[in-house]
Amino acid sequence: MTGPPPDNAEIARQLDAFASLLELAGAGPYTARAYRRASDLIRSTPAPVAELVREGRARELRGIGPGIERRLRELVETGEIEELKELQREISPELAGLGRFLGVSVKRMLEIGRVLGVRSLEELREAAHEGRLREVPGVGPETERKLLATLAREPRAAAPRPLLLHRSRPLVEVIAEALGGIAAGDPRRWVDASHRLAVVVAAEQPEPVLEEFEALPQIVAVVEREPRRALGVTVEGVPIELVAAEPRRLGTELVRATGSPEYVGALGPLPEAPDEEGVYRALGIPFVPPELRESGFRGEPSRLLELADVRGDLHTHTTWSDGKASVYEMGLAARERGYDYLAICDHTVSVGAVPGLDADGVRRQGEEIADANERLAPFRLLRGTECDIRRDGSLDLPEDVLAELDWVQASVHGGQRGSREELTKRVLTALESSYVSCLSHPTGRLINHRPPNAVDLEAVFTRLAEQGRAVEVNGLPNRLDLRDEHVRLAREAGVAIVVNTDAHSTRGLGNMELAVATARRGGATAEDVVNTRPLDEVLARRFGRP
Repeated sequence: MTGPPPDNAEIARQLDAFASLLELAGAGPYTARAYRRASDLIRSTPAPVAELVREGRARELRGIGPGIERRLRELVETGEIEELKELQREISPELAGLGRFLGVSVKRMLEIGRVLGVRSLEELREAAHEGRLREVPGVGPETERKLLATLAREPRAAAPRPLLLHRSRPLVEVIAEALGGIAAGDPRRWVDASHRLAVVVAAEQPEPVLEEFEALPQIVAVVEREPRRALGVTVEGVPIELVAAEPRRLGTELVRATGSPEYVGALGPLPEAPDEEGVYRALGIPFVPPELRESGFRGEPSRLLELADVRGDLHTHTTWSDGKASVYEMGLAARERGYDYLAICDHTVSVGAVPGLDADGVRRQGEEIADANERLAPFRLLRGTECDIRRDGSLDLPEDVLAELDWVQASVHGGQRGSREELTKRVLTALESSYVSCLSHPTGRLINHRPPNAVDLEAVFTRLAEQGRAVEVNGLPNRLDLRDEHVRLAREAGVAIVVNTDAHSTRGLGNMELAVATARRGGATAEDVVNTRPLDEVLARRFGRP
């Protein structure tokens, strides 16, 4: 190929597109998922992946198998993936995206396109108004009525299914970067599952920006267009709002596009200003960071926790349980991030679904941690555990083993559907142990998959505060547990916060950004957080107050 090799963002974008079209073509879910994982991996890899591919080293990246390596080589050498081009010719990404956006199955929408020869929203509307929908096998009067009603509605700027933060934020950021704008909407507030995604661009002349937006590879259709606004849709059916603001109103439109509707409505009429600080000055109120622009926030914010305040991660996994990296590899990656310490907290046996360590395993792992510390000094790996809380509230390791450790995360895994009384008693019983340092992901939620459990957080926070123990903000994108509102409750109860990644790979250490942002949404400052402190202070409070 001529020209520079594709950068990591472009490689990730093409793999994402390939995964989406594989799904539309009926490929097995595992194949599409593998390409999505590879896309996420490459997007967050600091090294230029194109160089690794050219050197034959792509499979050094975990999760890159021979099939994906072949696609990467083709992409780096030719600038494209031929099968992706073929799929784009055979399958209309525009119709697929529109189907998902409108709530019509992709299979049904593609069949409509094939039978009626339509490939755009306008062509679909025209065919529907001409009464041609019934020409499509399986479309009867009731289905036709629903489709006509859907097409008649004003397009909604909210995603039909909330997008997790680790996907929503990169999506709006890459579009903002391409247009020279600023990412806004829910991702700018670091909302755990985003409904509204937006980008704001300063533009004297909006037309070129709107045309550039429509031509972006991420946007397969534009469903609404105004002189200074457009609503585009991705192949996954996710709507992205573009605001092309007059430069003198950039701050005004950015405040409007960032805050929750309730927050923006409470501000009243927004004054005209070229930046957000000017908007807040004109309103006569203190500047509020994006994370706090929710309906419940009032007053002047304290200095919130920053990523740079974090000195270590106190919940990570290795190949001793279900992690993907060794003890030394995790420590080295943490040291390269500028941390002073990292706690190795592999699972115990009762978790069941993944490998776990018994007492003997924890002690043998301690020897490996000691060896790694000799190589990593003065950086320090801590001997820890994610100790399962059994259904009767007992801990999954003997007290004498727990007493040897530097840090103990206690976690509920199975039985998340238990009653409020059962789950609360289970957690409070576990906290009777003298050796618990921190309670992990207390509500057990998995965003979009499993609701929070019924545990009485107020009772748990009261006990943790009495004992001087901490509670975790877990940075896994599908957990973010505690969530923002519960961080506020914990702080009000006087409970110390720990921001952790629950990393199962060196790449997973990057989820600290999500944990920090979630803690910020709960108003956390550096003083509220245990792992902003030097190692000696962390170790001094590892088992709460004496």
